[in-house]
Amino acid sequence: MKLHNRVNSEELRQKLLEDKTERTTLSFYKYYQIKNPKLFRDHLYLNWSRIGVLGRIYVAHEGVNGQLSVPSKNMVKFQKAFDDILFFKGERLNIAIDDDGKSFFKLQVKIKGKIVADGLDDKSFDVTNRGVHLDAEAFNEITDHDNTVLIDMRNHYETEVGYFDGAIRPDVETFREALPKVEEMLDSDKEKNIVMYCTGGIRCEKASAYYKHKGFKNVYQLDGGIIEYARQAKKKGLKNKFIGKNFVFDERMGEKISNDVIANCHQCGKLCDDHLNCLNDACHILFIQCEACGEKYNKCCSTKCKDFNARPVEERNMLKGTIEFNGTKFGKGRYKAHKKDMDLEC
Repeated sequence: MKLHNRVNSEELRQKLLEDKTERTTLSFYKYYQIKNPKLFRDHLYLNWSRIGVLGRIYVAHEGVNGQLSVPSKNMVKFQKAFDDILFFKGERLNIAIDDDGKSFFKLQVKIKGKIVADGLDDKSFDVTNRGVHLDAEAFNEITDHDNTVLIDMRNHYETEVGYFDGAIRPDVETFREALPKVEEMLDSDKEKNIVMYCTGGIRCEKASAYYKHKGFKNVYQLDGGIIEYARQAKKKGLKNKFIGKNFVFDERMGEKISNDVIANCHQCGKLCDDHLNCLNDACHILFIQCEACGEKYNKCCSTKCKDFNARPVEERNMLKGTIEFNGTKFGKGRYKAHKKDMDLEC
């Protein structure tokens, strides 16, 4: 059996859109010392592809990080395959809150240097010496205290559409930028309660260990991140302190946690929290666009990209690399919004 997908991505995406199979989107992570990442990677691909798993999995010496879509009818089989891996057994699977079953269109299992890029020397701290895990109820309680500092460990394009009330939101593009910047933002009083959260918990797991290493005494993290918090709050009837949408790294781009829309279309300024990537592949910048602007600019981030995308394929391929667009340098949402005049060149 082939251990990589060889089918064209667009063909797979169209196939998924036409497929009526009910699917469940979930995520998990586990920090664990894996001696042979390649062997483990091949094991996952071989066994999980057999039961129809789609998604993105990163394997490194420090552990595994996965976001998956599983045929709902095969969830029992998947749970068994998951538990058959000894260091996975008993680990929680974060089930998506707002799920249309179209989150992934192929299975990718990649070997990485780290499952969370941090820019740090791996030997500088013990990632397993993590902060105290908080469930939704404990999180709500501790974040009501004056002695608590709440920190969003996610990136700017994630916090733009949703966040916990009262959280410090560093304006960063990557996790490796967040670690030193948050440290600068924290009060020098290392006795305060430092509470962190992220999408599913994986970034906070590493960040909490890092800040403990830096001398902060009372370090906490939201167990299971925003995904698990939303599930628990709904199930237990708890107050939901999260405002807006939770950005997710799959085809859905986000899941509603509250009905609040706190972001704006980057083009016209209308209330909107729908992320997409510019349809011009030579740009592909992540930005927020309302339905009206989507029609006006053909799902592109600017007139420049719209006009470029209207050219014949051969001409576009020839011109790629000679024109700079908003996303040419692969910025994550550092969008040059032309709210007053979108006909200006980007």
